[in-house]
Amino acid sequence: QVQLQESGPGLVKPSQTLSLTCTVSGGSDTAGAYYYYWTWIRQPPGKGLEWIGYIHDSVNVYYSPSLKSRTSISRDTSKNQFTLQLSSVTPEDTAVYYCARTAYRVGSNYYAIDYWGKGTLVTVSS
Repeated sequence: QVQLQESGPGLVKPSQTLSLTCTVSGGSDTAGAYYYYWTWIRQPPGKGLEWIGYIHDSVNVYYSPSLKSRTSISRDTSKNQFTLQLSSVTPEDTAVYYCARTAYRVGSNYYAIDYWGKGTLVTVSS
């Protein structure tokens, strides 16, 4: 069973950098025909889910084009953690932030999120 837990400050001031950490237990990077990507997703109040990006390793990191210029995702395998940094935040970045695992079946177009963290609310306000 894979478990993911987000942690980080719940309040960030405008123009600062939002930093969140996801701690993973019970997960691996590959299993059989599957690669796993460690994923960040957010949901602003009253809006739908927005994919931020994901990481498999230091080479395979992918970002949403709309957030790419402000986003950095990294991981520390020794701690079973991956992190999100979102710079120059504004109140529009207020959202519940989720970490998750995306499963990719090698050689196919199959991608699916199979595990989610509970989410953490980050408010951007002065």
